[in-house]
Amino acid sequence: MATGTIRYWAAAKEAAGVPEEAAAADTLADLLAGIGRNAALERVLRRSSFLVDGAPAGTRDPAAIMLPEGFVVEVLPPFAGG
Repeated sequence: MATGTIRYWAAAKEAAGVPEEAAAADTLADLLAGIGRNAALERVLRRSSFLVDGAPAGTRDPAAIMLPEGFVVEVLPPFAGG
């Protein structure tokens, strides 16, 4: 199991209650399932996009995105404004 960091931005940071936290998971799906236990954060996760080590996860299946040791996953909720 890889260990790394999750960074939360905007509404995700508010829902998580912290700007970042340590995490351990094999895939992005595993990581999201673990942090999605927080109901407020889970609602934000459904609308968010994700960066894994700076690369967009896009529409790929999160179960197919392996997390390397030392990963950084950024949770990016939709931003308002223009």
